[in-house]
Amino acid sequence: MTRESDPATRVSGIPAAVSRLAFAGINKSFFGVRVLKDVSFTVGSGGIVGLIGENGAGKSTLMNILGGVLHADSGEMFLDGEPYTPDNPKTADAAGVVFVHQELNLFDNLSIADNLFLRTQPRGVVPPFISRSRAVSRARELLDRVGLNRDPRLTVDHLSPGERQQLEIAKALGRDPRLLILDEPTTSLTTRESGRLFEVMRELAAQDVSIIYISHILEDVRDLSDQLVVLRDGSVVVTGPTNQFGIDGMVRHMVGRDLGQMYPDRKAAPTADVVLDVRGVTEPGMIKDVILRVHRGEVVGLFGLMGAGRTELARIVFGLDRHSSGEIHVAGRPVAKITPRKAIRSGLALVTEDRRTEGLFMESTVEDNVAMAALPRLTVGPGVINDRRLARLAQGAWENVGLRAANPRRQAVKSLSGGNQQKAVIAKWILTEPDVLILDEPTRGIDVGAKAEIYRLVDDLAAGGAGILMISSELDELLGTCDRLIVMRQGEVVREFARAQFDATTILSAAFGQDVPSPPTTPRRNGRERSE
Repeated sequence: MTRESDPATRVSGIPAAVSRLAFAGINKSFFGVRVLKDVSFTVGSGGIVGLIGENGAGKSTLMNILGGVLHADSGEMFLDGEPYTPDNPKTADAAGVVFVHQELNLFDNLSIADNLFLRTQPRGVVPPFISRSRAVSRARELLDRVGLNRDPRLTVDHLSPGERQQLEIAKALGRDPRLLILDEPTTSLTTRESGRLFEVMRELAAQDVSIIYISHILEDVRDLSDQLVVLRDGSVVVTGPTNQFGIDGMVRHMVGRDLGQMYPDRKAAPTADVVLDVRGVTEPGMIKDVILRVHRGEVVGLFGLMGAGRTELARIVFGLDRHSSGEIHVAGRPVAKITPRKAIRSGLALVTEDRRTEGLFMESTVEDNVAMAALPRLTVGPGVINDRRLARLAQGAWENVGLRAANPRRQAVKSLSGGNQQKAVIAKWILTEPDVLILDEPTRGIDVGAKAEIYRLVDDLAAGGAGILMISSELDELLGTCDRLIVMRQGEVVREFARAQFDATTILSAAFGQDVPSPPTTPRRNGRERSE
């Protein structure tokens, strides 16, 4: 393990003769705030470098400089020993620097083959005509590499989120990269799909392709990468062979401290007051006869495999999608023909799983985003907003969630880190003072430090009297944060577990539809036995 202090020392972590990429003293500021501070490290030829850090550490800014999206204020980059100064993403791509971004860049109305070869369509015998047969044949080869078994002529709008991620990776491979940057590529992938991606990464590394792998799943970083680079507050704090780092050590370097207990001890217990009562809600092809309750002060987890119907249920409860039968009651009152507007007025709030396309207006300021759902409380007449009240309440909301931004009143929310964007979404709904907060994958794509803050925020909201329905694909976080857990399978509720019954094996078996014995009844807290 090597601690970094001098720029020359940092760049010499891998001999220059074998380095594919070298950063030397990269600096960048936004709104007068330095977000990259003298960043220097190297990426070897044909290796996998794990780049980790909290949201806001500077990873995305550094990669945007590498990809020509941004330009450094000072510092240099070298690619295979030659100065590298991309003017824009096109020149970076021409140099063999290829990105797979966390936010996918696909056209839903075009075919898989058209998306793969958008800039380089295979030509026919008579130029400039395109050869559809060659495009389909080449597309099948790329799809096979990533394990995506789909007809290349199919339009992208027929693909699941995981399949779209695989397509984005296939598109990158089709550009023959010599340096491939993967930013949270497994966020939407199943375990099998992730496994195939990891096989492809190892094959590419063996073929002298260098890879920068960015992920908050530290176990994957540990298992895949040869070298580790840790960014914190815009600076490289440590580099070295990955096998010299344990998970706890990675976390300590990322956050600059021992994280302590990840899941907070609950401040409040559930009351008898039911704030969300879903009675036999059904929509053919989506969910069937769902019955569940959430009490004031209670955190209820909703678990299931992909396609279990969890997100579909959340969208129906919030009025985004219709349901053919059943009733929804909020705080003891029925909400007929529910719509999002009725849901908000009734005391419901929904943090969707895709914050960038469904939760935020990315070009608007942090303040405007936070105030958006509560505008009726901020008006003094038809179409007239009380600016002082808006500023005061919005500031209180973002301070309440610990959102960090240089200038929330002027800064576009797109410039925030993923964790701070998620806090902006939650702050928006806190401002509506909801009785029920539905959280769909609230920690997806954010780092361990931000996750711990979200868990504490969930606990604070429950202690303040809200009922929380939390959907997550990470069973550990449901076991650590919830009072009760409901398992869905194929659109139906199949099992319910009180906290004293929490057992990962039993819950997973229920999600898979296996017949298992009843779970243990020893009270547990955060995976450890406790006395009541």
